[in-house]
Amino acid sequence: MPTKEDLQTFLRTRRSVRRFKPDPVPDSVIESILHTATFAPSAHNLQPWRFAVINNSSVKTRLGEVLTSKMQADMQAEGADKSSIEKRVTTSQRRINEAPVVVILCRDKTDVRADTPEEAVMGIQSTALAGMQLLLAAHAEGLGGNWICWPLYAQEATRTTLELPETWEPQAMYFFGYPAEIPQVKERKSIKEIVKTFKPSNV
Repeated sequence: MPTKEDLQTFLRTRRSVRRFKPDPVPDSVIESILHTATFAPSAHNLQPWRFAVINNSSVKTRLGEVLTSKMQADMQAEGADKSSIEKRVTTSQRRINEAPVVVILCRDKTDVRADTPEEAVMGIQSTALAGMQLLLAAHAEGLGGNWICWPLYAQEATRTTLELPETWEPQAMYFFGYPAEIPQVKERKSIKEIVKTFKPSNV
């Protein structure tokens, strides 16, 4: 039985891995981490998360082309120079193609209690919690994972390319695989800097 110190260490040693070994990830491992992700909390217990799992190279290539096409257009509109655009597009396409498994995390827009902006935000927050749970579950299996925001800039193109249901709203993309390198921990802001504590008045 792991101690609380073991569990805290486990949580603190998750890293955003960007380089993976070419080894395939067994389907049973993917199913296990997806199952664990579904134990995340959600507003009203609506469980709005949906997952599209991609380990087909041609599908990854098509998705990469769609996402980088939008990226290229956005960078051109911002006035980026040609060499910077080409470098970023090439790097992005390489990353998506090298990842053994790509998971697109979506929110089902119909899983809301009412059609209000607040309910939509609750659904997005709930979906994000499943994404964090997914990363931790992958860490428990010895996988490296990385969270990518690209689909937010091309939600409809992502959905259409993958032929996802119309109610599935792409929120994020995750790369998974056995890590080829483990990044060093980055400096964290101090607790004093980010926490405001209200203690009991009798203390």
